[in-house]
Amino acid sequence: MATARWIVVGKVQGVGFRWFVREQARRWGIRGWVRNRPDGTVEIAASGEAENLTGLLAAVRRGPEGAVVELVSDGAPPTETLPEPFSILRE
Repeated sequence: MATARWIVVGKVQGVGFRWFVREQARRWGIRGWVRNRPDGTVEIAASGEAENLTGLLAAVRRGPEGAVVELVSDGAPPTETLPEPFSILRE
């Protein structure tokens, strides 16, 4: 299993981005979560087979209609146990 944490920058809040990521992650068999951050970015923590994470990352970079993904950067890989199924965190 591989793990990843991504920070997504752009027009990614208020456009269904978290829902899109959740659906894509579930399609790829990925566990983890997605959440909005106070600075307007979106954070994703994911775990799964490496090729499935690659597929999810491609979908994240594309985003849903209405989103504008400017940058996806790597964060520190998650060390916590990630939830299954993939969830939207509301904090």
